[in-house]
Amino acid sequence: MNIILWILFGALVGWIASMIMRTNASQGPLMDIVVGVVGAVLGGWVMSLFGQAGVTGFNLYSFVVALIGAIVLIAIVRAVRRTA
Repeated sequence: MNIILWILFGALVGWIASMIMRTNASQGPLMDIVVGVVGAVLGGWVMSLFGQAGVTGFNLYSFVVALIGAIVLIAIVRAVRRTA
């Protein structure tokens, strides 16, 4: 059941991050899940650098942390694509 929650959480976070960054048209549902889950890991890592907790479960704080991580991930991918 835990993996299903991660997939749903990742899909929701990835979809909202792609809407904010305006990449929704070029990103499918599978990519939304990947961006959301990787964004949650990235956001948790960034928060740990500031001495805060990362993703702690299925709650609003974790959602915001994962959303920030997903937005940063999309921004990094955009920057790499432009230079390559």
